[in-house]
Amino acid sequence: MSRIGKLPISIPSGVTVDIGSQEIKVTGPKGKLSFALLPWVHVKQDDALLIVSIEDPEVKEQRAYWWLSRALLQNMVIGVSEGYKKSLDIAWVGYKFDVKGPRLLELSIGYSHKVSVNAPEGITIEADKDEKNRIHLSSHDKQLLGYFAAYIRSLKAPEPYKGKWIRYTGEHIRRKAGKTAGK
Repeated sequence: MSRIGKLPISIPSGVTVDIGSQEIKVTGPKGKLSFALLPWVHVKQDDALLIVSIEDPEVKEQRAYWWLSRALLQNMVIGVSEGYKKSLDIAWVGYKFDVKGPRLLELSIGYSHKVSVNAPEGITIEADKDEKNRIHLSSHDKQLLGYFAAYIRSLKAPEPYKGKWIRYTGEHIRRKAGKTAGK
């Protein structure tokens, strides 16, 4: 039995959940999200709680989607009520972020030209007030935010020898010694 799937999801005030036949729509102060359910996953609302269940707990595939559906619904409820935030750091001489607008980012990352990145709808980009080499990405959609942050990070993936990188704030990248270190 799924221990995660059994846990109820509490709905904060200001968040409305519309349960359709095979789709759930969650609306809150930060935005609106929807999720398509599989035929054997059922969601029931009791006052300020959402309870996720499946038809047959003995079937392995249904059990897997039980906890997955519950986790995705929990992420949606948190996203539309509080929102999510990720931060990225850039490191190397001359590398910098330049925030041109709430959804436009320009990167200087060692190419002969600047790389412009447009954020998808629902993601906002902010420069850090204290650190000049740090940006903050925020959104109500956790999955979209993760994809976009990973895309920006992939533009200059961490290079462990010289220390050139775009990385998540707090991420530890192990530095490696070059060829001359063994002599």
